[in-house]
Amino acid sequence: MNQRDLIALVDRLRGLPTETEWFDFKRNYADPQEIGEYLSALANEACLRSQPRGYLLFGVDDATHEVVGTTFDPYAIKGKGNQDLIPWISAHLQPNPGVEPWIVDHPGGRVVLLAVGPAQNRPVLFSGKAYARSGTSKVEMRRHPEKERALWTLGTDWSSEVCDRASLDDLDPEAIAKAREQFQVKHPTQAGELERWDDLTFLNKAKLLKQGAVTHTALVLLGCPEAATLLAPALAKVSWILKDADNHEMDYEHIGPPFLLAGDRLLKRIRNLKVRTLPSGTLFPQELTQYDPWVLREALHNAIAHQDYRRQARVTVVEFPDRVLVDNVGEFLPGSVMNVIEQDAPQLFYRNPFLADAMVELNLIDTQGGGIKRMFETQRRRSFPLPDYDLGVAAQVSVTIPGRILDEKYTRLLMDQSQLTLVQVILLDRVQKKQPIEHDAYLRLKEAGLVEGRFPSIMLSAEVARQTGDAGRHIRERGFDKQYYVDLILALLCEHGPVGRKEVDQLLVPKLPDRMTEEQKRRKVNNLLQELRRTGRISNKGTRAMPRWVVVESKGGHS
Repeated sequence: MNQRDLIALVDRLRGLPTETEWFDFKRNYADPQEIGEYLSALANEACLRSQPRGYLLFGVDDATHEVVGTTFDPYAIKGKGNQDLIPWISAHLQPNPGVEPWIVDHPGGRVVLLAVGPAQNRPVLFSGKAYARSGTSKVEMRRHPEKERALWTLGTDWSSEVCDRASLDDLDPEAIAKAREQFQVKHPTQAGELERWDDLTFLNKAKLLKQGAVTHTALVLLGCPEAATLLAPALAKVSWILKDADNHEMDYEHIGPPFLLAGDRLLKRIRNLKVRTLPSGTLFPQELTQYDPWVLREALHNAIAHQDYRRQARVTVVEFPDRVLVDNVGEFLPGSVMNVIEQDAPQLFYRNPFLADAMVELNLIDTQGGGIKRMFETQRRRSFPLPDYDLGVAAQVSVTIPGRILDEKYTRLLMDQSQLTLVQVILLDRVQKKQPIEHDAYLRLKEAGLVEGRFPSIMLSAEVARQTGDAGRHIRERGFDKQYYVDLILALLCEHGPVGRKEVDQLLVPKLPDRMTEEQKRRKVNNLLQELRRTGRISNKGTRAMPRWVVVESKGGHS
């Protein structure tokens, strides 16, 4: 664009409403990290608003839209590591939508314009995080899962693309035979027709081909191991890793296509040991395997269905002595596990729609979107802790399947109480594991009389503790009245004063609630000492750094 076109563009943007999400104004230079985050947000919003570009302008007042001029020079400023700014930013935008810098000699002053291309098929990340706009504010996209889901539905579906270099000869005969078996399980009324279909007809009917052409989905699910190279640069691989309790790697195997058979290979690898449990209402122990095979398959198949193969990463299955961890690359499109459990409806968005449809046809995932909920219900029925979904790492989903009962009495309460909803069981399961829950979830549990304490340091209620036969643990977690701790301090000082902070901590810290962290316990002791000092009941005969506490004498003896 020439200067006249650039000036016209700046003026057009200045005339738009302030809250428009796909452009932003800055008076002057911003931090390189901040610029990259804004470009991620603008690229994503440009896609959502069907705009050909997103724009970040320097030298324009954000409130008045007046040109104020800027000294910012995108060609002179360096990014981190002394790299040139634009190449540095472009290298950290994934995928790179393209960034064009322009210096505009506007009549009102010098303007620098950074134009960024729109996101395509997926969110644009900067340094591993995706950003969006909420009105005029830049926010992490995880706070707006509806925008993230929408980005995945715009554009092409990688799993549906035809691989021109592939033919039916690149598909594994054993996998095709297994696919026929699974299709018949899913569609029993078509068994007679299925016998008459040749492979080409069957694979078209099962939504693995496009009018006879081999798709990425067909190669992922049914491809011969050596055909995986046809997917390059995308990567389709499942890695099983065996680790001991100290996180040392003991064994591994890499599993490539056909992924239709990956579940069977994985189950042969995982050491599904026997554990003993005592079911409610009986004195006879019951032997169970650590893991329900269906739960393991479901976790793996979900990872395969939602993996972002274009990021050239593996699905990993890490087996520890007491749990199995399944990781896949790609954002969790429903937003949260609670959304899945509470909505109990088919998922609206899939990262790989064509692949997901084919997996439904082959009976690998649930068409009604109930697979995750069924995983939780299966673990509950077996009296095992529930699956843990960790969405804390950007663009990654981690699910842990516990293979060991943490607290048999407490677990039995969660599983046996039919009046508890699955959502309540999931939340109480997190409390049992000392994992954080959201404030609104805490309010729901508290209203139901299931937890007590001040958020976020919450614990099971006295009623739950009584039902588990573990009132002692409840008292340890709740702690005692403040007067109890005050009396302990005064008794210590009366008999052994003056004493230092170390002696006070040795007395009080072991008696403070188990739910408190060490830092919270130290702070609690400090607050008690300072309150006693302010009320004149104790005094410090040492220094502030090295206190020596004594009881203040009163006319009638010790206070």
